[in-house]
Parts: sequence; C-alpha cells; structure tokens
Amino acid sequence: MAIFEGSGVALITPMNRDFSVNYDKLEEIIEEQIAGGTDAIIACGTTGESSTLTHEEHIEVIKRSCEIVRGRIPVVAGTGSNATDTAIYLSVEAQRCGADALLLVSPYYNKTTQSGLIRHYTEVARAVTLPLLLYNIPGRTGMTIQPETIAHLVKNVDNIVGLKEASGNFTAILRTLSLMDGAPIEIYSGNDDQIVPLMALGGKGVISVLANVAPQQTHNLCMAALHGDMAKAAAMQIEAAELVRQLFVEVNPIPVKTAMNLMGREVGPLRLPLCEMEEENLRTLRAAMKEYGIL
Repeated sequence: MAIFEGSGVALITPMNRDFSVNYDKLEEIIEEQIAGGTDAIIACGTTGESSTLTHEEHIEVIKRSCEIVRGRIPVVAGTGSNATDTAIYLSVEAQRCGADALLLVSPYYNKTTQSGLIRHYTEVARAVTLPLLLYNIPGRTGMTIQPETIAHLVKNVDNIVGLKEASGNFTAILRTLSLMDGAPIEIYSGNDDQIVPLMALGGKGVISVLANVAPQQTHNLCMAALHGDMAKAAAMQIEAAELVRQLFVEVNPIPVKTAMNLMGREVGPLRLPLCEMEEENLRTLRAAMKEYGIL
C-alpha cells in the first residue's frame, strides 16, 4: 500500500516577525490543507526552509505536525542531510515523533558516488522502520541518483519504497521503471508542471509546492489522473501552468511564501539567505494568482 496517493503538500514553515517558527500558524495552515483535500503533509522539506532550521526546530516542526494531523492523513518528514549520521539522527527522531514516512534528499555539496549513495540510504533505512522515499533533485544537490541505484535500493532495502522525482528527466524515469522488473515502486512528481506526465507512467501523485496556495485544485488534478480521466487532469495541469511558472520565478520557497502572504495567510518572512521578491517578479506572481482565481 502506497504511503499516500494524490497531492502531498510540501508545506512551508511559517515564521513570526522575529524569524522564530510560528507554531500557532502551523496548526492553522495544516487544518486548511486537510479541509482543502490535501492527501499528505510533507514537513521540513525544501519548501519548509529545512536548511535554515536548527535541528531542534526541525524535530519540533515534525512533532507538532504529527500532533496537529492526529492520523487523519500521513505526515512525511523530510530528514535528509549531506551527513549520514545527521540523516540517521533526524530520521530516528522523526519516527519517535510519529511521522508516517521519511523523505531523504540525496547528499548535497560534498556529494558522493553511486556506491556511496547506496551505503548512505541503506544505513539510514536500517536505523528506522518507517517507509522511506529517496529524493532526486539534481538542481539542488549537484548530483543525480541514477536509475540503476534507485532500482537497486528499492529492490534490496525493504523499507525504501520509492522516490520523489524532481529531475525532469523522463528518459531516466522510464529507465528506472524498466529496471524494476515488475517490483513495486512509488514515484511522486517533485515538479508541479509534470504531475500528469509522471502519473501517466504510474506515479502515485505529487509532492507539491502549488498545493500550499491551491490545495483543492491540486488534489482534484491528482484524483482525475488516478481515476483515469487524463483529459480532465491535463486541462487542469495546463490551467495551472502560468501560476506554477511564477511560483518558481525565484528560488523556492520565496514565491510561494510570498503568495501565501498576498492571500492574507500571514505566514511571515523568509530566513536569510532567502529574501523578499524582486518587484517585477512580485508583479507577475500577483497577476498569475489573479488569473488563476486565488487572489
């Protein structure tokens, strides 16, 4: 059984004006997500500014998210690191906090070989009993988890069940699927502009930035694809295309957090080195939100 099917929101982390984590607002936006049909909460990923959270904050956000959700939908905790020991520490703590699954980005900056990736992910997986998703995002990490590596890990490590795929490389995705030899693998789109193409290949859904500002629409898009209505899903994908483009006009999560503040969600500032949007990009983001009907 898949960790989830449909739209998992890559949740932002709300901040107070003093840049501390706003836990009251976290509860509010999680409740809004559940009411909007979101199928899973992904806490402390890239969109959640995990790279600027302290370890204590990181664990507390996961803990509070699990307490707020109370088992209504899965909570997937981002626990990746470029240090294997740190990834193990965060993963063990996330399991203790009640997370339902883990999302682990590949090691960044120091990077590694494919053999190193296998050892890294295997060691983390052995430290916990939760299902684990690999996270392939070369644009952020500077390295690619190769199809052969993905297939090896999913086939040989029981609790590594799939991946969030954000490479945009459908040739590699097809290669991964062809190497599975019928073994199950859960793949989620990590790109909001590629939900339908990936789900057409058997993907389970999306881990979505868009869902922060359009939870119901993102859920409905995924449900249409899951139920085989690809024409409807494609139309919804096309309808959201310009908004998705503007949500990545600057590095994520600058635009999406800005969009939520424009919508009156009051999710607070970004932590440096992330900063306010350029005025021209803010203008085009606002226009796309109005066109999509969320502003």
